[in-house]
Amino acid sequence: MTPPAKGKPTRKHPVSTFKNVQLHDAINRLHATRQAKAAERLAEQPSLFDTGSDTPLSPDELATTMPAADIPPALENTGVKIEAGNAKRERSKLLPVRHTDRDFFLCDMFDYALKDDGVSMEAPIFTLATKPDLSEWHWESKDGSRALTVTPSTKGRATQFDKDVLIYVVSQMTEALNRGRDDAKNRTVRFTVYDYLVSTNKAINGRSYERLSETFERLRGTTLKTNIKTGRQRTREIFGIIERAKIVEKSPDDERMVAVEVTLSEWLFNAVQSHEVLTIHRDYFRLRKPLERRLYELARKHCGHQTMWSIGLELLQEKSGSKCSLREFRRMVREIIEADTLPDYRLILDDADKATFYTKDTRRLVAGLDKTVKE
Repeated sequence: MTPPAKGKPTRKHPVSTFKNVQLHDAINRLHATRQAKAAERLAEQPSLFDTGSDTPLSPDELATTMPAADIPPALENTGVKIEAGNAKRERSKLLPVRHTDRDFFLCDMFDYALKDDGVSMEAPIFTLATKPDLSEWHWESKDGSRALTVTPSTKGRATQFDKDVLIYVVSQMTEALNRGRDDAKNRTVRFTVYDYLVSTNKAINGRSYERLSETFERLRGTTLKTNIKTGRQRTREIFGIIERAKIVEKSPDDERMVAVEVTLSEWLFNAVQSHEVLTIHRDYFRLRKPLERRLYELARKHCGHQTMWSIGLELLQEKSGSKCSLREFRRMVREIIEADTLPDYRLILDDADKATFYTKDTRRLVAGLDKTVKE
């Protein structure tokens, strides 16, 4: 067939145009028929509403307007507001919060700052040893106003690495409190082991799951006796760092822990509820040595927003909870100074055994030094 010459408009064939109109009318009639049938089915089952979700709505969640004669019997005397009028249905764009009275706090926060409780940052509750520490530990502040006795179980005293569980839980709970979540007022905390391992920079393997089980045993078995107040309350009893740990779910393949519940001691819980916590750097979980972590805690606790903090080496050893000789402690501190691994702070040690922590923020440091000179 010869194509039409350029510049001349083509005319539509009348038969083709008629067929297109017929097809369009047929499609319209098909849509109308389907809509009518759908309306009939809805009229037969008026209690079923399209919620846009697989979760059915309860009667209290149905806010509707429809003709008075069409009010379904299932909705009578339920307290649902139904007004006469056209068949327009109105509902909330969000499903309601169905479980507001959980008896545990769910660690499900994704964006939160790491928090450490101020009490354990000050007092050396956790051992720096990497082997089971079976000795009792007593600490007392220089003014004698605060004292702490830590007694281990047969599994050993809770370690500085065991504290990662508490930091994770405290961080999540503090963020939830800041957002006004009611479940954050429960001492029992539930979390998935995978989320915990990822958040605390641990390997995802079988050994990490085994270590967490051992951590729970030491945290539960280590008992404290102290007169240190938390939340303006003094606990006059012997108590564990955590009250209990419970495996909620196990993997069907290898019996690994999937989800766990931990109940905090009232002593620690009171500190969190009173916001007696400090923000710590996320690189804390990258520190390899227990003493590195402990020194960072002390620097964060005592430096705060100051530019520097100085302390004698012997007192620093006492606050850190180290049991080695002063000579060995001095050697380990010098190694940490050389490595320069502490987040936010640097550490120097002079010939008089005076240790000084100072901020890595150059502007803050210069401003602080200028202020000190002027004073």
